[in-house]
Amino acid sequence: MSLFALRVSLGWMFFYAGITKVLNPAWSAAGYMKGAKNFVWLFQFFSRPDILPAIDFINKWGLTLLGASLILGIAVRLSSKLGIVLMLLYYVALPFPYPNAQALLVDVHIIYATALMFMVAVKGGRAWGLDAVCGKWPLCSKYPKIHNFLS
Repeated sequence: MSLFALRVSLGWMFFYAGITKVLNPAWSAAGYMKGAKNFVWLFQFFSRPDILPAIDFINKWGLTLLGASLILGIAVRLSSKLGIVLMLLYYVALPFPYPNAQALLVDVHIIYATALMFMVAVKGGRAWGLDAVCGKWPLCSKYPKIHNFLS
């Protein structure tokens, strides 16, 4: 039950963070990237006018779909791995070793990444999620490696 609660609450947080960006046509990641304190060259590259629309799309829909995946419990291992990458990219832009005024080394991005690592390790989508029933679907039963990769 606690794994299910963690997965759904984490999913809601990501879904809400993403859908509010999707529904706001003025939202852009440009401001966050321009404030990068580390790997400035990387975030300047991501901020280029020809690349920024793709970065904005990945941020908006990545968060939204990660949240939906966690809430529904489908493809949790895959989406969690991608979410870890996203959280670490957010984290490395922050000042080191104080990512914010209340943190030394560890901030919310590291906590989220760690929770997502846990979801990967314990196959969190199989706890009252669609990943649990996926094994009975023809595609998943025919290709168990795909099932294990996704869920």
